[in-house]
Amino acid sequence: MPPSGDVAVVIPARDESDRIHATVTAAAGLPGVDVLIVVDDGSRDGTAATAASAGATVVRHARRRGKSAAMETGAEAVLLLEARERSGRPRHLLFLDADLAESAAYAGPLTEPVRSGQSDMTIAVFSSRVKQGGHGFVVALSGSGIRRATGWRPAQPLNGQRCLTRAAFEAARPLAPGFGAETALTIDLHRIGMRITEVEVPLTHRATGGDWRAQVHRARQFADVARALAVRQPIPRVPRSSRV
Repeated sequence: MPPSGDVAVVIPARDESDRIHATVTAAAGLPGVDVLIVVDDGSRDGTAATAASAGATVVRHARRRGKSAAMETGAEAVLLLEARERSGRPRHLLFLDADLAESAAYAGPLTEPVRSGQSDMTIAVFSSRVKQGGHGFVVALSGSGIRRATGWRPAQPLNGQRCLTRAAFEAARPLAPGFGAETALTIDLHRIGMRITEVEVPLTHRATGGDWRAQVHRARQFADVARALAVRQPIPRVPRSSRV
């Protein structure tokens, strides 16, 4: 059996003061979790204070640096905590979005294949879909790009809910900038033969709207994914992934 405390949760967050308390509280109760880091990526609201009041260790970026930078900052914070413990045992890293709220309590199955040694990275597949305001352009770009680069297309290529071994995370560094992180993670780990497993979970997050702010967000996502794909030329491979 894996150790009781072998998972660290890392939650990148920006302007999520309305949901971060519920997300932290729910994630803290997941099996194997004994470290929970919230990386406040230049929030303009009370995200940091709210996360701290829920019991998270909070690391702040003074200005917005993007999702991949927040992921790396969180992983580094976990390393610092482990260095103080001097246990020599790296934790697995469970990345969760800040807006999952109470549904974060259902993320446990994402850790099971990694904790048991059956997988190097898991990717969440949401069992219920939230109606989005966009047209799926970014998802299509990411999915088709991953397929061209690896021969395999994940069901939800942009899903940020993932659990990785520390070795897998380090193998993928430096992460692709911004919102290209998930696309690049999948390609880079698949190419070096690491085992990737998709896991269906009943997680939900805030629906993205259709106003101008949402459109700017999607444009930024599209640009980041396109940049990540541009430096990862297609290399046909036999799919090594599975779904549970």
